[in-house]
Amino acid sequence: MTTSPSLYQAQQELVDEFAMFTDWQDRYEHLIELGKDLPLIAPEHKVDDNLVRGCQSRVWLAAEPKEDLVHFTADSDAMITKGIVALLVRVYNDRTPQEILGASTEFIDRIGLREHLSPNRANGLSAMLDQMKRYAVAFSATTGKG
Repeated sequence: MTTSPSLYQAQQELVDEFAMFTDWQDRYEHLIELGKDLPLIAPEHKVDDNLVRGCQSRVWLAAEPKEDLVHFTADSDAMITKGIVALLVRVYNDRTPQEILGASTEFIDRIGLREHLSPNRANGLSAMLDQMKRYAVAFSATTGKG
């Protein structure tokens, strides 16, 4: 069994990946590629209840407890937004609620993502992070570890 990288390691891997690209056009293309690699969300999770409020495009973010971890699946109808949610899923998927709630989001600034997004996309990014933390709060209450 391979162990997944720690949350911090996953964040650092993304910072290192984005550092390889010198211009933002290449970084956007990398974001789109991340979105293409996002595992498909189950059709039963692609419902209005899982739409992230505050996103201009449609973003579905579903979570379910998997042992003591929070398992995320997501999708979006916009390529760059799908890349953003894929990036977040890569970092926060299959983590404990405590890891998610205690995690720094500094890696997003280190990538330079927030400053290179339109205001609407930046708001959407914040809304996605907020939704992930709301799931973590809900699951920490149900696991009794919070």
